[in-house]
Amino acid sequence: MLQEAWVESGKVYGHRKLHDDLLEQGESIGLNRVARLTRLAGITAQIGYKRGPGKYGGKPSIIVDNTLDRQFDVAAADKAWVTDITYIRTH
Repeated sequence: MLQEAWVESGKVYGHRKLHDDLLEQGESIGLNRVARLTRLAGITAQIGYKRGPGKYGGKPSIIVDNTLDRQFDVAAADKAWVTDITYIRTH
């Protein structure tokens, strides 16, 4: 029954969740016995879901051309807006 419950979980569950599954099915079994039986059967929980390398930062940012060319004096209002975004972390 432990093996079946483990396979149904996608081979992810450990002894604690397998114990809960067995209790829901009406079985009377202790947590320590489930832990011992899973250890003897080689059933292990999948710990974490690992991501592949290089998937931490998302897409690289696009550098936009400097159209103002650092000339912040404009002839009329609302023609050019300038801001500072140095507070944004890159990593």
